Amino acid sequence: MVLHTTPYSSACLHFLDGLSWSLVFPCYWLLDQLLASCVATSLEKRQRSQDPCSFLTLCVLISAPLYLLLLLASLPFALLGFIIWAPLQAVRQPYLYTYRRPDKYQAEQGQAGPGGACIAEWRPQGRSFCFCSANVCLLPDSLARFNNLSDTHRRAREVGKRIRNGASRPQIKIYIDSPTNTSISAASFSSLATGFRRTSSLDQRPDQTHTTNGPADTENEPLTECPIHITGATDCPVHPFAVDQASSECPLHPDGGDTTADCPVHSSVTNGSSDCPVHTSGEAPDCPMHSTGAQSGQGPHDCPMHGEGTQTKPCSDCPVHTSGVQISISAPEPDPQEEEAETGNHRPGEQAMGDTGSMTASRESLTRYHGGDGGIGISSNNTLSHVPRTSVFKRPGRKRRHGDETFDHEISAFFPANLDFLALQEVFDHGSTTRLRRQLHHYFPYVLSDVGRYGWKGCCSRFKFLNSGLMLASRYPILDARFECYPNGRGEDALAAKGALFAKVHVGTSHQEQRVVGYLTCTHLHAIEGDASVRCEQLDLLLQWGAEFRQASSQPPEGEKVLEDLVAFDVVLGDLNFDNCSSEDKLEQQHALFTQYKDPCRLGPGEDKPWALGTLLDPSGLYDEDVSSPESLQKVMENEEGRKEYLVFPPSKSQCPASSQKGRKIPLKGNGRRIDYMLYSDEGLQQDWKLEIEEFSFVTQLASLTDHLSVAMRLAVSTGEEEP
Repeated sequence: MVLHTTPYSSACLHFLDGLSWSLVFPCYWLLDQLLASCVATSLEKRQRSQDPCSFLTLCVLISAPLYLLLLLASLPFALLGFIIWAPLQAVRQPYLYTYRRPDKYQAEQGQAGPGGACIAEWRPQGRSFCFCSANVCLLPDSLARFNNLSDTHRRAREVGKRIRNGASRPQIKIYIDSPTNTSISAASFSSLATGFRRTSSLDQRPDQTHTTNGPADTENEPLTECPIHITGATDCPVHPFAVDQASSECPLHPDGGDTTADCPVHSSVTNGSSDCPVHTSGEAPDCPMHSTGAQSGQGPHDCPMHGEGTQTKPCSDCPVHTSGVQISISAPEPDPQEEEAETGNHRPGEQAMGDTGSMTASRESLTRYHGGDGGIGISSNNTLSHVPRTSVFKRPGRKRRHGDETFDHEISAFFPANLDFLALQEVFDHGSTTRLRRQLHHYFPYVLSDVGRYGWKGCCSRFKFLNSGLMLASRYPILDARFECYPNGRGEDALAAKGALFAKVHVGTSHQEQRVVGYLTCTHLHAIEGDASVRCEQLDLLLQWGAEFRQASSQPPEGEKVLEDLVAFDVVLGDLNFDNCSSEDKLEQQHALFTQYKDPCRLGPGEDKPWALGTLLDPSGLYDEDVSSPESLQKVMENEEGRKEYLVFPPSKSQCPASSQKGRKIPLKGNGRRIDYMLYSDEGLQQDWKLEIEEFSFVTQLASLTDHLSVAMRLAVSTGEEEP
């Protein structure tokens, strides 16, 4: 179980590989640019049609002949480099494992320490893990243009930024203990006069002190602003004097008068209390906020809002009573190395101008929702700030439970917070791999990249010009990994070393010092339509290789006696290139994979759950204004007509498969082609351990950067034990 940290076993081979690639690269780059200049995206066509004499058109006319001339001049050097490079691929490692010391926030959460990860003791009540899969279409620029995408290196950097910013954004949870008040809305917003603390995505109740990755460094932060209103608000029933000291709009003295001098809310000499939403320090025995009844919500006679005997139970609109509500926030510290100015999600016109940076879906995610009335939100220092209140507490129509569904599902503009595992497909371009890996390492300490073989190797009989395109990132230590190449690729798909990447991760340690582990499989199947038999053969191999990997990785080293590993989960993620609604994919829909693994979106062969969404976007519409940003794409995907316009559906008999779907009036089946999957298995778990889906998301944050929607799933592992 040795992870490969370098492409070659010796420095000499590594040097020869670098030398040969330096000879090949100029020819490769020039050929890529020459072909790219001949294939325009819909955005470039639109720009040229608006201005035929534009600078972009002139650049193409001048650069194409220049690229061709330089390409011919570089061919002899490329041939020499290829002769050296091709044989080296036979001894190249199948993947590259990299580790980067976690950022300050991750270290505080107990995720890692000096020289390695710090794995927490496995909690009796279990733990939850968040998984995500995305096809990012990072092909060489000339090939990406056939999917209406361009500027692969810029897209790779932006994809990495959006993923890490989305995963590391503050996560807000609202806990309600009162049986009479089970929902929070913007209208009852002022009742949330409670403290804030940092937490993990795992916290099920406010009083727990553990985080996702280990023992909590839970920090009760003092309130620096009023939790009822933002500084300077004019409509706060507690602090109306924040704007006008002489204001008589006091909830205690609506008629004004001289009694305001004795008002415990208006008093400027009252000492503070750390538990009081008005006082920030000390203790004020005269403050009605501090009284036992007011704090517990059981003493209405002490509440200045209710008056004596006027209320028999806590009022949801009372700024004093909290109704058992507590707000929980998780937010990593900003990366000190990221000093570059970052904007948000970009419009297509901005993308064409080059890299513009991104703070997409980090702390800005709390303000980028569709605007509403002013409310409160969370700023970068976890204090309250002026953002649309609906962006924080309630956004109707996003998270839903359908019928008897036991978990939430949503279409989200952001990657889930506290993301633990990320599986990517189509990371083919070498330069893009480096840029993407560098961005992901700001959040994920452990990354498997550059996966697959080039040239000729073993079962891959045909020469491979591209690797597998797979990448796996993890917040937990990777114990073992293996890559297997599918031997039955056909056509243009055979030019890439498509296969399956298996990984074993260490997620905890039991009381008996047993390791708690999880198994991940990332794959990308054959893409050519009509080749169902090829994909079924690949699925057979996937199950076979997975079983062999789990068996081999569970064997202890020779001569050593160790306790057996406890398996927490076994998850398959990736682009399977078939859906569950097309009649052409019936063979794959009935494969044994779906008896061994469970699909949260599936009812049965050929039938998805009503809320399941297609993940393949129509490439012709990627740059339309309606879907050019994560928020706008999210809005379109929530609308049935929008889905029909911008998702790819199974081909109709009355339509040519190669034609565009935009604006067609023929009947459509389902909610589009869902070819990106997240499957989990509860076989092989410990006795009494159970897996439950907490939430499932279709993510639009990579809008205009790829032609796929991302999918995410949060999986809860319960052990059946009780907290001691």
